[in-house]
Amino acid sequence: MPHGYHGKILIVNLSTGRIQIDQHDAAWYRTYMGGANFGMYYILKYMPPGVDAFDPNNVLTLMLSVLTGAPFSGQSRMTANAKSPLTGAIGDAQAGGFFPAEMKNAGFDGVVFLGKAEKPVYLWLNNGEAELRDASHLWGLGSWATETRIREELGDGKIEVACCGPAGEHLVRTAAIINMRNRAAGRTGLGAVMGSKNLKAVAVRGSLRPTYADAKGVKAVATLGAAEFKTNRGMQELGELGTAGVVLSQEFAGGLPTRNYQSGHFEYAEEISGERLAETILVDRDTCYACIVRCKREVATDDEYQIKRELGGPEYETIATFGSYCEIRDLAAISKANALCNDYGLDTIGAGATIAWAIECYEDGILTDADTDGLALRWGDAKAMLAALEAMAFRRGRLGNLLAEGSARAAAQIGPDAQARLITVKGAEAPAHMPQVKRSMGLIYAVNPFGADHQSSEHDTSYEENAGERSLGWLAELGLTRPVPATDLGEEKVEFTLITQYWTSLMDVLNLCQFDWGATWQLYGPATVAQVVNAVTGWDTTLAELMDVGARRVNLMKVFNAREGFTRADDKLSPRLHQPLTGGVSDGLRVTEEEIEHAKDLYYKLAGWDVATGNPTVERLAELGIEWAMNGIN
Repeated sequence: MPHGYHGKILIVNLSTGRIQIDQHDAAWYRTYMGGANFGMYYILKYMPPGVDAFDPNNVLTLMLSVLTGAPFSGQSRMTANAKSPLTGAIGDAQAGGFFPAEMKNAGFDGVVFLGKAEKPVYLWLNNGEAELRDASHLWGLGSWATETRIREELGDGKIEVACCGPAGEHLVRTAAIINMRNRAAGRTGLGAVMGSKNLKAVAVRGSLRPTYADAKGVKAVATLGAAEFKTNRGMQELGELGTAGVVLSQEFAGGLPTRNYQSGHFEYAEEISGERLAETILVDRDTCYACIVRCKREVATDDEYQIKRELGGPEYETIATFGSYCEIRDLAAISKANALCNDYGLDTIGAGATIAWAIECYEDGILTDADTDGLALRWGDAKAMLAALEAMAFRRGRLGNLLAEGSARAAAQIGPDAQARLITVKGAEAPAHMPQVKRSMGLIYAVNPFGADHQSSEHDTSYEENAGERSLGWLAELGLTRPVPATDLGEEKVEFTLITQYWTSLMDVLNLCQFDWGATWQLYGPATVAQVVNAVTGWDTTLAELMDVGARRVNLMKVFNAREGFTRADDKLSPRLHQPLTGGVSDGLRVTEEEIEHAKDLYYKLAGWDVATGNPTVERLAELGIEWAMNGIN
């Protein structure tokens, strides 16, 4: 009897309406464990090479893990994968909330979507049953209204819903998948893949909780986390301030991206800080299933923006992209942008960074009034930013259609001057952690299969000599014992980048929240991961085995990219990310192209990849037991 999982993955053919169950043995579950490993298995199995992201032959997966729904903090997350319409590479996004645990209770470990429905539909999962239902009446609705209507239609206010909003329906390439009205699987445009398939939503409800091999052991992990939370001031501050609490520390380090990454210093950082948010418009905190941290923000205003708490509050990345990226200091306006993104179904990083790029292009005369439909895009103009966001979500006018393509595709339409202002990798906009200040971020942005992502490895500051006994001790459990400065990008830092990439990849495979389960300042350390996997499943895994599980995800994604024609040449930062910063304590800091190229040489060798192509070798895939994935690769 399986523990922690049901052994059932749904295959839903939207073109034919056929639904079937795919079952695997315990060895398969132990090899892949969940998340993108499940997703990549099916994507490489079912998707022909070279298809467009909006082609019906693109495969969309929503996957849980063997731990999802267990009663301890940080496990209620899901992973979405498909070919990205933003990058053309593999797309990957995670989201938390109550939806993942409820989907597990509905009786399934994941869903694979094939084809395209003739008209809008949603998938209803309930206690082992699956049904495609008409969603024509839901088309055009935002996430809040979609969830409300489905609950009313099915007569159950506890149904959880994940959906695409109007942005996904309009094939905006930075569209997100939203659940709980404010939990976003945001990066790489997978909400647009839902929209392209006429798949409006997935609704879940159930009481089929998996059993656990060692229920007392699972409870012990929950007890350990609760005790740690009582004494861990960093985690308490995360609950109190959310990730918005790092705005000021990023500013003090010279790493708060400003004016589309021209500077790491924002003069008005205090006005958009987590502390200021808590003092002004924060009305409550929210949480994900079984999590004690309660790090989610709820904000509300009675001013011109009329922000409703149900659509959540901004976290650090959102505050930066709609704030300092655009030189906007109005927290209410930033929070309104966040609310619109959650309702319309947009990635706040991609949307905010694309608008910041457009503002710079307009200020510099590269975009004209004809391009912006007469909207004057200026630094610091919150109303213009919000108007651009509305246009983007619905592809309204020339400006809306331009922004909806994402900054890289939009810049390609405009010309070289617009491309010189990009902050992208593989077409994905860079998050608010600057490679000039944290050098390993530059490397991981470059080599990460789905583009610039700040959660694909641990951050440089956790591996400095003054990082603290806790952080360095847990990194030592991963074999990392040679700390170096944040601005170093030598052999020690490359080793740190690769090993913690496998670690964070494991977190994503297991759908564990990196705030609770990271290797540095969180509730649980690396050794506890093996402990909880074994308690839930009854297996006898080790940390070394689990690190290979994380490595499988990275390699399977890289194989997909190789199949789609990506090579080492695509593992590069846009020129703006190499330019020296101006102003503040990071004035003059830069990371050169030569530094990144040298680090890539070291990285590929350590990863067991071909240094010339930057892609996995058959030998490395065989070591991981996934050599089958090389089929179709030249």
